[in-house]
Amino acid sequence: MSNEKKVPKLRFPGFTDAWEQREFRISFTGLQNNTLSRANLNDEYGVAQNIHYGDVLIKYGEYIDASKTNLPYITDTDVVNKFYKSFLQDGDIIFADTAEDETVGKCCEIVCSKGKTLIAGLHTMAFRPNEKYASKFLGYYLNSPSYHDQLRPLMQGIKVTSLSKSAMQNTVMIVPRSIEEQEKIGEYFSNLDSIITLQQRKCENLKKLKKGLLQKMFPKNGSNFPELRFPGFTDAWEQRKLGNIGSTYTGLSGKNKDDFGHGDAKFITYLNIFNNAIADPEQLESIEIDPKQNEIKYGDIFFTTSSETPEEVGMSSIWLQNQANVYLNSFCFGYRPIIDIDPYFMAFNLRSESIRKKFMFLAQGISRYNISKNKVMEMEICLPCLAEQKKIGAFFFKLDNLITLQQRKLESLKQLKKGFLQQMFV
Repeated sequence: MSNEKKVPKLRFPGFTDAWEQREFRISFTGLQNNTLSRANLNDEYGVAQNIHYGDVLIKYGEYIDASKTNLPYITDTDVVNKFYKSFLQDGDIIFADTAEDETVGKCCEIVCSKGKTLIAGLHTMAFRPNEKYASKFLGYYLNSPSYHDQLRPLMQGIKVTSLSKSAMQNTVMIVPRSIEEQEKIGEYFSNLDSIITLQQRKCENLKKLKKGLLQKMFPKNGSNFPELRFPGFTDAWEQRKLGNIGSTYTGLSGKNKDDFGHGDAKFITYLNIFNNAIADPEQLESIEIDPKQNEIKYGDIFFTTSSETPEEVGMSSIWLQNQANVYLNSFCFGYRPIIDIDPYFMAFNLRSESIRKKFMFLAQGISRYNISKNKVMEMEICLPCLAEQKKIGAFFFKLDNLITLQQRKLESLKQLKKGFLQQMFV
């Protein structure tokens, strides 16, 4: 491999030397891991802490800060004593050796382990570097595409994919000789991860706020008054049966698989309705124009009729577009109000906790759950005056837009990190 190929595309100023190729088998010494299952661990106390492969894959990032991370405990002293030569320390690397996909080989570097007794757990491979590396550098490098792509040909299995220690020995690393350059890289990605974590928390907090307000700003437990209201509104909300304030229609019928994927008409997919309180006009699929089908209109509401769990049955979505030749998929039914209702209010009202509980109560089935359209039309909902509806609808619409904006920022940060992982390593 030429020196030219050992230089990353993106580099910090002041560093120009070629990176060095090192064999994994020479660079690391293997450590022992235990085979304790989750049932043998606890989250409260013990004589050592355990790093489980499932947590490496899903819960932890490129490094584990042992001083801040809530690692599960091992209580059996006899078990711990067997691994005293393999207690983990700063700089050690723990790989997950099995997964259900190509995330197998995801790893974590140990940092801030002083005063902790740590042991690699079930389905992990632990290694100790034979020379010093800057803190966190290996965690980011060994998870980068530059290194992880070497593991793909070594993966074995179909439904469950695995890696062996012997296979890992045949991989190579390409790293900077300079500890200072390693430090710069590790520090940069660590700071970027901190920003991503803060953005993630911001998104989660906004979602929690929305969930709490959906509980407080719509009546529950048979009441006609919500806990929280906008100033100036004091009247009781009115109980109305859905069947008395609107009518239903069916989705696409008489179609087979050859009818989909082409044509000048569109239809709203099941997932579009399931995932969005307000249907996304960008998430439509093609079909031929068919005058025999029910064409949807502005303000129409859609309900899913089937799901794998009772908690997910009867999810609703509202259509807020004026677009010709758009139909509804066949696994949902449409509902068209015949009274003046604020559509934004209805979008969020039908996803409030009290209404969702009513849909769960209507769910029927064992392995697959369904709802009866007739039963849904018997369902009562609470409606305030139109002015209050508009206030509530506009409030949640703005809150949803804020959540979407913050979620996009989060995704942009994740994409930024992904791009740098590709460009800052060889």
